[in-house]
Amino acid sequence: MAFTGILSNSDITAALAACQAADSFKHKEFFAKVGLASKSGEDIKKAFAVIDQDKSGYIEEDELKLFLQNFSASARALTDKETKAFLLAGDTDGDGKIGVEEFFALVKS
Repeated sequence: MAFTGILSNSDITAALAACQAADSFKHKEFFAKVGLASKSGEDIKKAFAVIDQDKSGYIEEDELKLFLQNFSASARALTDKETKAFLLAGDTDGDGKIGVEEFFALVKS
């Protein structure tokens, strides 16, 4: 698992279970439940690197759609509504993607 050493499997399982239903994903609740909100800046940057699948230095909309699958391959994709809300919450500079500093701020918000 890509989050080994950063997050506990039990926290990941609990966080994914809480947002199984379509349109139930709330990033603040997820980050708190999975334990990321209480992690160090270094661990949040490691998590960003896992989520940034194409290693572009940004998390784009297509990567956000598959966000939950970074935590478990069997997790659902986010709905379009969830993906757009997630992007809107994190993209503070309006460039249509989330950079590492924006991700850090989003996790800590």
